[in-house]
Amino acid sequence: MHMVAVLLVEPAVGFDASLAQTCFGMATDDADAPLYEVVTCSVDGGPVRTTSGYSILPESDASVLARADTIVVPGTRQPDARHTGTLPEALREALAQAGPGTRLVSICTGAFVLAAAGLLDGRRVSTHWRAGGDLVRLHPAVDLVEHVLYVDDGDVHTSAGMAAGLDLCLHLIREDHGTAAASRVARYCVIPPAREGMQSQFVDRPVPTRGDGSTVAAREWATANPTANLSVENLARRSAMSVRTFNRRFREETGQTPGGWVQRLRLDHARELLESSDLPIDDVAARAGLGSAASLRTHLRRDTGMPPATYRRVFRQTTHS
Repeated sequence: MHMVAVLLVEPAVGFDASLAQTCFGMATDDADAPLYEVVTCSVDGGPVRTTSGYSILPESDASVLARADTIVVPGTRQPDARHTGTLPEALREALAQAGPGTRLVSICTGAFVLAAAGLLDGRRVSTHWRAGGDLVRLHPAVDLVEHVLYVDDGDVHTSAGMAAGLDLCLHLIREDHGTAAASRVARYCVIPPAREGMQSQFVDRPVPTRGDGSTVAAREWATANPTANLSVENLARRSAMSVRTFNRRFREETGQTPGGWVQRLRLDHARELLESSDLPIDDVAARAGLGSAASLRTHLRRDTGMPPATYRRVFRQTTHS
């Protein structure tokens, strides 16, 4: 059985520390058999203080890392990793036990631990939007992908803060065992079955006002007209910008590409229609700007793991319960 070792680094972020155990621990196959062995550990096996006012007593010391198929490092405020980009020798030696091919996962500021161990050099990574600048300053060899929920870089996976760690865990379960297994965990956690990793974090930044240099008016028009021609060329014209400038400004303001944003806009509109109306699936697809029922089916399955009829049945029940 695939072993997931969760390495708690003091002081651990309390919310982050529970995510991997919850998600991987609840993952089962169609016969309700567990899909992962999940073991929590600390460097010495002793209790780990959290930032939430309690301590966690792990099941093991760091020797379990040598046997792990996946190592997860939740968020931490460990001072050496966070402020100087170094690790206490015992923690460095613990991580050095990871075998070749071990999948490395960080949640939020757990990326600072992996980076300080030299495990993220040259890798595409994510972390909490507030901490990204510090991560790059301490580790210039890291390729930070700003403001996204999580990054899948082969055998290295990193997420932004808090609930983005749930998204990453579901992504890994989906990659390992398929959509059905991930959807069962999502239902247990009462969260959406999938959010795309490159979806923007909800970053606390000023909202641009209307006027020269902003894409706000184009986005407002697109939101009100999902069936219109929402090509980047058309949106750029509405903003009186070149395509190149519009693309750059759009990413600065939303953290997404125009194409990705439009796709999300239309799919969210389709989901809202499925939840709130009895329109035929073809009509839902047309009103959302997705063209055909086949197109809606493809995008919705990729996003939620469910076809439109199943999504409507599940979420109409949820909405009206």
